[in-house]
Amino acid sequence: MEKITVSATSLNLIDNPISNTKITKAHLLPHPESQLDSIEMKETPLADSSIPYRDQTDISSKKASIARIIDKLDVNASIRYQKTIEDTYCNVYSYDYCYFCKVYLPTVWWTNESLEKIMQGEKVEAVFEQTVDRIFSSAIHDWFLEWGASFGWHRMTSVDEIQNKVNANGGIGIICAKRKIKGLSGHIVPVIPETELYKAYRENGKVLYPLQSQAGKLNYNYFSEVRKDWWNDELYSSHVFYYHD
Repeated sequence: MEKITVSATSLNLIDNPISNTKITKAHLLPHPESQLDSIEMKETPLADSSIPYRDQTDISSKKASIARIIDKLDVNASIRYQKTIEDTYCNVYSYDYCYFCKVYLPTVWWTNESLEKIMQGEKVEAVFEQTVDRIFSSAIHDWFLEWGASFGWHRMTSVDEIQNKVNANGGIGIICAKRKIKGLSGHIVPVIPETELYKAYRENGKVLYPLQSQAGKLNYNYFSEVRKDWWNDELYSSHVFYYHD
């Protein structure tokens, strides 16, 4: 999903690995109308107590609970994530996935004015379309480079590396690609732990296409080979791989 957003920050597009202790999460509260069977309130967390959170007791519980989250969100069937004439909702699904995995990925982000105040030490409340606004996939690509380290994200060098980290630790992987043409759709996709039924695609033991889950023009609860190395498509100017424990 991609539109020009007034909340896009002035990013230098250089990977910043240093955490900024002043920056805070831009979170809206769950809204009663934010539901899997609704197209409303996609900018807020889902208000559904039946959706499980990632169980961080150990690696096995992390991976088992991630599978339950994917099954419950059911991106392939849930109305919330189905494409419309205007948009696709890769960013909404990626946000929901990360939210229930207990890691921070923005679905709204601070306006430039709000960021200036926060950097000056002021406390700013997240108010939709006032202090925060929607952030879409191409802008999230830039957000990772500027702010990812401040929220525990670590940049990876390859899909083989990110799949191995996700498998080994029950962590959260993200591939995010920025569109060449401003205002057109970029793409963002979680990389997920392999299961007995669902695997990444490898050649000579190396992951070429990781196991992923996505909303987009087509929605998949699980996929790997079907979309090949989509992040290298000529539509995109850049892509990043990130991992969070």
